[in-house]
Amino acid sequence: MDKILEAVVMSSYPNNVKQGLVRRVIEAAKQPMDSEQCWSMLELSTKLYLTGDTKYKREVGKEVLEVYGHYHPEEFEEFFNVRFLLSLLQEGYGPMGKRSHYVLDYIQLGLQFVLESPSANSIFSLLRIEVLRKICERPSPKQCAKISKLLTQHPQCIPTGKHQLLFCQQLIRCIGHFQCVSEGEEEIMEFLEQVNKVSGLLQRIWRTQTSTILPSLKELFTIISSTEEQEAPSNALASVVQFVPLELMDGVIRNLTNDDSITDVQMMMAIGRMIDWVSWPLGKNIDKWIIALLKGLAAVKKFSILIEVTLSKIEKVFSKLLYPIVREGALSVLQYMLLSFQHSHEAFHLLLPHIPRLVASLKKEDSNSATSSLEQLAELIHCMFFRFSGFPDLYEPVLEAIKALPIPNEDRIKHLLGQNAWTSQKNELACFYPRLASKSETGKIGLINLGNTCYMNSIIQSLFMASDFRHSVLNLTEGNSQPLMTKLQWLFAFLEHSQRPAISPESFLSASWPPWFTPGAQQDCSEYLKYLLDRLHEEEKTGKRIYQKLKESSFMSQAVEHHYLNKTLIEKMFGGKMMTKIRCLKCLNVSSREEAFTDLSLAFPPPDRNMHGNTSVLPVEEIGPQFIEPPENAGQLTESPWIKRKAPMAADPAALPMLVETLGFQEPGEAANPLSGNDIGPDKAKDPLLAFGEQACAPKDSRSVPDLINYFLSPERLTAENKYHCEKCASLQDAEKVAELTEGPHYLILTLLRFSFDPRTMKRKKILDNVSIPVVLKLPILVAPEETEEVCQCGKDSAAPGSGFMSVVYDLCSVVVHSGISSESGHYYCYSRECTDTVPQGQPRDGTPKPASDKQLDFEIQWYLFNDTRVSFSSFESVSNVTSFFPKDTAYVLFYRQRPGRQSCLLHEALAEAGRLHGEPSLHKDLMEAISKDNILYLQEQEKEARNRAAYISALPKSPLWWRDLDRDKDDDSSSGGCSPAAGGGGSGSFHGLVF
Repeated sequence: MDKILEAVVMSSYPNNVKQGLVRRVIEAAKQPMDSEQCWSMLELSTKLYLTGDTKYKREVGKEVLEVYGHYHPEEFEEFFNVRFLLSLLQEGYGPMGKRSHYVLDYIQLGLQFVLESPSANSIFSLLRIEVLRKICERPSPKQCAKISKLLTQHPQCIPTGKHQLLFCQQLIRCIGHFQCVSEGEEEIMEFLEQVNKVSGLLQRIWRTQTSTILPSLKELFTIISSTEEQEAPSNALASVVQFVPLELMDGVIRNLTNDDSITDVQMMMAIGRMIDWVSWPLGKNIDKWIIALLKGLAAVKKFSILIEVTLSKIEKVFSKLLYPIVREGALSVLQYMLLSFQHSHEAFHLLLPHIPRLVASLKKEDSNSATSSLEQLAELIHCMFFRFSGFPDLYEPVLEAIKALPIPNEDRIKHLLGQNAWTSQKNELACFYPRLASKSETGKIGLINLGNTCYMNSIIQSLFMASDFRHSVLNLTEGNSQPLMTKLQWLFAFLEHSQRPAISPESFLSASWPPWFTPGAQQDCSEYLKYLLDRLHEEEKTGKRIYQKLKESSFMSQAVEHHYLNKTLIEKMFGGKMMTKIRCLKCLNVSSREEAFTDLSLAFPPPDRNMHGNTSVLPVEEIGPQFIEPPENAGQLTESPWIKRKAPMAADPAALPMLVETLGFQEPGEAANPLSGNDIGPDKAKDPLLAFGEQACAPKDSRSVPDLINYFLSPERLTAENKYHCEKCASLQDAEKVAELTEGPHYLILTLLRFSFDPRTMKRKKILDNVSIPVVLKLPILVAPEETEEVCQCGKDSAAPGSGFMSVVYDLCSVVVHSGISSESGHYYCYSRECTDTVPQGQPRDGTPKPASDKQLDFEIQWYLFNDTRVSFSSFESVSNVTSFFPKDTAYVLFYRQRPGRQSCLLHEALAEAGRLHGEPSLHKDLMEAISKDNILYLQEQEKEARNRAAYISALPKSPLWWRDLDRDKDDDSSSGGCSPAAGGGGSGSFHGLVF
């Protein structure tokens, strides 16, 4: 029968004729026959299957084998023996020898008929050894896929024990040699299918034997980190990574990045080759592993590797965005590479020539993938514009390309930049060595204490957080003839853009040092602030005007320009005016003098003075965290106290024409203070101005900022030794003196005069009284008759005829706290937040108030605590309660920002217009380069420090308890100059080109 079958197959008959004859032979084979005949038929079918030169011959051989396996199992088992299989695997069959591609298919075909036979275990044992040997011979992808198919279908043939681990490692090495030699799409798809079969076998083994995963990954890393290979390992290795469980990621990355045996060159080679894997299609989680390794390198300060890899690979990653099949992963990697590379613009600028073409291509593609990628890319680009401003010539083509795409808000941009910077990555080893600690989670930067310089650090941080002032300083042009202001600009720029957790203000300290200050001694921060503002003001008066830039850019109208161009920046931001009037009580003649101020020094009234009986010309109101919305009659200006006013009776020297009125501050979740016996209900709380004429009853013996302002503004009797020399009477007379605010500053600075001279001890003592600080307050400003009409045009208030007062609303921005009992010792720190206009774009011209829903609640604005090098998140609750918890820690200097209104209308509009046109200030190139260089230097310092300490850290005990006290604040108020330097802690071609 075998001769008949061979003659039929080898004949020249048409295939359909042959098939009929073959069918008869196969049917006959189902009948019982002797063993010799079976062996002859099995030998013939084996020959046809393994050496047949046509597909038809191999199919006939397969059919015959299957029939004899089913109907003659004993003969088949005897034929399909261990010795025969060993010969096939080691020597091949017939003239094809070892080159036969069908041996593995033949074995897989025959195995199904001997699974239950006594010889099965011997066959499995043979195959376990032989598949390992074949894998070690680095077979082709096609042969490797056949081995994987065999082992997947018959897992009993997978090597076991130590051989299993070796098999996994060698299989990975085998994948590393895979290459697709054809550029045809069908061939590439076939190649991808083969790779997936091989990596799928690894996944199967890993699932059943998890102990093989980590050694397999170690082998993978050895391959991709090798510097000896002349040819780079195949990108097919990416298919292996996708099957590694993500829960192992943290441990794997931690071990890799902290392994001292891995050199920088090896790590650079490995991460570079991993980044090349973004071009591998259909791979899952590859981007996650790449980003995790990049973050791990950042955490251990290996910045030189990150810089080199980013600059060499970012353009290649960017180019993969053209291909939908790998776009998602490539975009994830690109986002992290760019957002983390914040010390320099170099990486981003490498992509600038390619962005317009990519954007045009994605728009033309018009798919969901392209649309989503465009939006994410636009967000990424705007983050880079924000971080590296000052290159309009380079950014213009890019900006034109993405102009129709959404623009992220500033908070989103800062969030992305803050969480992805290399210096923000956490290192679990940092706790063992404080100098390895990351940048503050707040994104803010601290200032190094240079020896009792906390007084300056607190003032600088408060000024920096005054966003309008900061933007104006950063907008200074180069060569502005203001040396001190230039140094402040550099300091602000580093506070905004440095990667360091804290920077040294040494240069600014030496330039702004008051000559009478004693080096190394604690100083009065209020005194320093006054001196600093005065120096900056005088310097600008003799130099170039800061608002010349506004004139050139036509930000302002001519009228506004004329009004503000004559003012210095200090006057615009912090300058106010105050009228001092003295009235003779005999002839009632009034003399007056107007003077400018940059801060109000608020004295404490005598202990026996009843604050709620004292009055000023208009109540200073303390407002809770509600929104200010005007009542119908809120525009009625309060008359001046000396208009149609009778002189007070001599018998009642304290009698005054108006009561001081305040609106009690309401803490969140607490009941309001009683107002004339009535609680402030929810309805009234919405409109605090409705209580304008009602008297507040504060707790007995308490002090508040409005109390101190009212005391400051209340009339003072000049009698006895303080009599006033009246020019009209030409003699000393009893008189009454009063101060009236005629122009409210944009930023109101209040100094609480807590230090007084004690003649008994001949020292300055400190008033430790707790003073409640309102988050919002209203200040009375005198309105001249000729200005009354203008009130209606810029604010919510309307004016009544005649001279009177109006309320101007201020929001709390910063609180500088002094900790200690003397001005010569102790420590300063500050709480700050960034205040912006609560009424977007200012109030409407028609006086209609914006609805409350358009505004942000005061308590939703994040507070920060600046304590020299340490910066942390805080809250207004902490600001309010600091003295309650720490009696020696008292508010000393307060910064308030004026809300848009009549007084500030022009300045607010100018600042808003400048912000809309230019956004975040653009720094000049010298300053940007200096910051970039310093950032690189810092990364190098950190990397060197991490390497030097690697051995030290590894030797430390596991328990962190021993170092718990190392990072505590060492300020000691009992010692002179208790503020020590440590105060406060411390990235369309062919399909083939895509894949390879």
